[in-house]
Amino acid sequence: MDSGKLLNGKVCLVTGTSKGLGKATIEAFAKAGAIVYANDIESGSIDELTKQLSNDYQTKLFPLYFDVADAQKCKEAILRIKREQGRLDVLVNNAGIMKDALIGTVTRPLIDRTFDVNVFATMELLQLAAKLMMRSGGGSIINMTSIVGITGNSGQLVYSATKGAIISLTKTAAKELAAKNIRVNAVAPGMIDTEMMRSIGEKHLAVHLSNIPLGRLGRPEEIAHACVFLASDMASYITGHILSVDGCVLV
Repeated sequence: MDSGKLLNGKVCLVTGTSKGLGKATIEAFAKAGAIVYANDIESGSIDELTKQLSNDYQTKLFPLYFDVADAQKCKEAILRIKREQGRLDVLVNNAGIMKDALIGTVTRPLIDRTFDVNVFATMELLQLAAKLMMRSGGGSIINMTSIVGITGNSGQLVYSATKGAIISLTKTAAKELAAKNIRVNAVAPGMIDTEMMRSIGEKHLAVHLSNIPLGRLGRPEEIAHACVFLASDMASYITGHILSVDGCVLV
């Protein structure tokens, strides 16, 4: 898929970008002509990647290192973007964590950390981004949920709860921010070919594949392409939508 220059000159912030869906998203955004602020928690982890993508696609990518669960660091990141660019057009809340635990083994620290990163950080950045977007006439916010936020999944009580919360907050924010010309949507990936997915082992992977009518795992760039579309003016009348990119996975 050639995204052309759908995001030409748009200022974008994407969180959790050192690998997987986040890495694919910043590459797709760069290819589409965006100016990208790429976040990761590990200092130095995306220095080379952002330099390479800047050169490959003749645009600008800036690494931003902070824990999205740190509200003060989130604020500082938005203020930096405001200072350097004067606006923010797109936010992709991609950063997230997943640790499976069966009912009866779920601990409070696991609940707290997963909600801090997956839900509270999303709400924090959404609010901060919306304030900046209001100043420049609008924007697009894309939250990363998951098919398990819709269907549920055994062993993922906490993770699926956070992803269900993302769906609810996306729909509410879309209603509230529509009058400000800020669109809020979510992407719900199915089974995507990432390190995290492969870590479940071949046996479990085969079971998942048998439930996907398209007969294969999704590719990270296929999620990234959905984000490019929702970020672009081609999606100008789409808000409050949960876009499942899942190969028609069977519930």
